[in-house]
Amino acid sequence: MSRREGGPVVQRLSTLDRFLPVWIGLAMVGGLLLGRLVPGIDDALSAVEVDGISLPIAVGLLVMMYPVLAKVRYDRLDTVTADRRMLGASLVLNWVVGPALMFTLAWLLLPDLPEYRTGLVIVGLARCIAMVIIWNDLACGDREAAAVLVALNSVFQVVAFAGLGWFYLEALPSWLGLPGAALDVSAWQIATSVLVFLGIPLLLGWLSRTYGERARGREWYESVFLPRVGPWALIGLLFTIVVLFALQGEQVTSNPVDVVRIALPLLAYFALMWGGGFLLGRALGMTYERTTTLAFTAAGNNFELAIAVAIATFGVTSGQALAGVVGPLIEVPVLVALVYVSLALRDRFPHPAPDPTFEESSR
Repeated sequence: MSRREGGPVVQRLSTLDRFLPVWIGLAMVGGLLLGRLVPGIDDALSAVEVDGISLPIAVGLLVMMYPVLAKVRYDRLDTVTADRRMLGASLVLNWVVGPALMFTLAWLLLPDLPEYRTGLVIVGLARCIAMVIIWNDLACGDREAAAVLVALNSVFQVVAFAGLGWFYLEALPSWLGLPGAALDVSAWQIATSVLVFLGIPLLLGWLSRTYGERARGREWYESVFLPRVGPWALIGLLFTIVVLFALQGEQVTSNPVDVVRIALPLLAYFALMWGGGFLLGRALGMTYERTTTLAFTAAGNNFELAIAVAIATFGVTSGQALAGVVGPLIEVPVLVALVYVSLALRDRFPHPAPDPTFEESSR
């Protein structure tokens, strides 16, 4: 996806990027059909796990995230960490507004379905540290800001996930006179998820940038290396979607009415979180790039962690696990649509002067 100026951004997309919703839709349908029609494929994929982490999904996310993180200018991260407004806004949106909003929507729209309600609360607690990287890059957000914000989310995820789970599933319902549920999750399980889905591709991206530029220079790295690895982001994304939906294809297609019930609060959640993040970024006077990054990091969720926690605590056939599975089923098409909304709104922001020391690379 090019970041050149001039003309509506959506019209400047490559053919591959312009039809991104088509490729993702085909990947989702293909995954669901595989899970439904190929006997034993979900069991075969589930069997390839280490410490509860699906290796096929881990590989897909690594391939997806590496090209984007290899593009990050790590020497510019200090400009992001110095932006206290953005860091503060992201923390509030992700760790105060997000869980509270999901709790509220789950109780309002699923008052008679406690298992699905609990599953949605878990989804709301698992802040995105993986796929948001690709949505942000497709929307021409600030790569450096995205790297910092997902790293910040990863730290808070390890520290705060279990405590917030207790608060929203046990303490708060008890105070309100509502039935609650217990959540059994270890800090090690969360830390492992963070390490695999963020730590490894982040390290590889930093090593590529640092040693690639040192060995061959920045011009070679930007004009030769990045265009070669860039297409792998889309390949990894589509592979991850196929595997994820194949794993749960039978469960999703066997419960269409329940999927629709679960989808309603999720649709409201993604729209409100993204819209609130975008409006807040604009109100704070942020650039388009950082406003977009703030919105997507607020709206995305760590689906792999949410599904793993739900399965470990309540079982693979539980309603809580199904709610976790429906999360990416709704999140993927909604956030793809929001990529295009972002690009359509980009020209409403003032364009900053180009940086003479760095020419942005194209995908």
